[in-house]
Amino acid sequence: MNLRHQTSLVVLASVFVALIGFTSLIPSVRSDDEHAAKVKEASEQSGKAGRVFDEIMRVPDKAIPRDLLAHAKAIAVFPDVIKAAFVFGGEGGRGVVSRRTTAGWTDPVFFRAGGGSVGPQIGASSTDFVLVIMNDDALRGLMKDKFELGTEASVAVGPVGREAGAGTDALMHAEILSYSRSRGLFTGINLKGVIIRPEDDLNQAVYNRSAHELLANDRTGAAASPTLPTFPETIARYAPASGSDH
Repeated sequence: MNLRHQTSLVVLASVFVALIGFTSLIPSVRSDDEHAAKVKEASEQSGKAGRVFDEIMRVPDKAIPRDLLAHAKAIAVFPDVIKAAFVFGGEGGRGVVSRRTTAGWTDPVFFRAGGGSVGPQIGASSTDFVLVIMNDDALRGLMKDKFELGTEASVAVGPVGREAGAGTDALMHAEILSYSRSRGLFTGINLKGVIIRPEDDLNQAVYNRSAHELLANDRTGAAASPTLPTFPETIARYAPASGSDH
C-alpha cells in the first residue's frame, strides 16, 4: 500500500470517527430541547392555573370563602376544560395541584382529569374547575395512579361568598369541595365520578420525580424555571401557608 492510499484511509477513518461523534450528540441535543419544551409547557400550565384562581378570588362575594381555604390541605385548578372531553375523551383537562406545608405551598404538580359527570349546566363551553382538598385522606388519594372523586373520597359542592363560614357542613364533612367557572359564572358543582391521574411524563421532565414523590414530601424542591411557582404564589396571597390547622 503506497503512501497516498495510507493517507486516504487515515482521512476516511478520521471523518468516520468525527461523524460518529457528531451523531452521538444528536440525542443529547434533542433531549435538551425536549426538556426545555416541557419546562415551558409546565410554566404555561402553572401560570394559567394561577390566573384562573386569582380571577376567581378577586370577587369576594362570589369567591371561595377564605376560612375554607385556611383549612385546605391542597388546592387543584383545571383551567379551560371542555365537557365533551370529559364524557368521550377520558383526558378531559389538565391541571396543577399545590399542597400546603408548614414551609409554604409546594411547587405545582401536574395532573389530568377525565370521565364522570360534570353537571348539566356546563354544556359544551370551556370551564375552569377548582378542587379544595380538605383532609389528609383525600390528599393521599392524589398520590395514587388514579383517584376517582366521590368513590375514593367524598366530594361536595363548595359554598361561595362571604356568608359560608368555617363551621359549615361542607367544611366539617367533605373531603373535597368542588367548584366551576363557566361563561363568567363561578359556583359549586358536583364532580362525582371524575378520575384524576398524575401527568407524570411532565412531572418527571420538570422535577425528575413522580406526583407521589412530590406530594409526599414537605417541599417539592427548587422549581425548574423562575416562572414555574406562579400557581403556589397566587394561592399564598389568599391562603397563607400557616393555615388554621398548622
